[in-house]
Amino acid sequence: MNVSARRIAVTVAGGVTIGVLSLGLLMPATQEVGAGSGRIAPEFSALTIDAPTETRTLSDYRGSVLLLNVWATWCPPCLKEMPTMERLHQAYRDRGLHVVAVSVDNGGAGDLIREFMTDQGLTFEILHDAESAIFDTYALIGIPTTFLIDREGLVRATKYAADWFTPENRAEVERLLDE
Repeated sequence: MNVSARRIAVTVAGGVTIGVLSLGLLMPATQEVGAGSGRIAPEFSALTIDAPTETRTLSDYRGSVLLLNVWATWCPPCLKEMPTMERLHQAYRDRGLHVVAVSVDNGGAGDLIREFMTDQGLTFEILHDAESAIFDTYALIGIPTTFLIDREGLVRATKYAADWFTPENRAEVERLLDE
């Protein structure tokens, strides 16, 4: 293979690699990933961001409908998704919906996360997993990824960068709240 052909092959291979690695940023909102629908949601743990920090786990939300989001402050799709989660939280918190967002920002990002919450006007619970252990636990391939978990702890939907206040998503949440 001559030098020119090798350069083309390397360029194509690099483009394919970049495409595969960026798949998490390009997945459609209804793509099922990680802890698939119908499976029991894996246990996770993360810390509250206010001092003194406390550990929260999936078990803390058992018996409630849970919208579990994994995100980071540097993630543009997360910025876009958060306001729709806040609207959902405001609309359904009195009916038993818990919205919990787990930040996978690096350690020491507590101030940045709190600033993000304030700037976005977020009132739902924000946790921090500085080691990003939830990535392995939930077999994530990108963020934001959100799991809709029923009262029994079953994952009923997994979505990437979704608008959580669409009529379809609200209907899905209402069905779980009515069960």
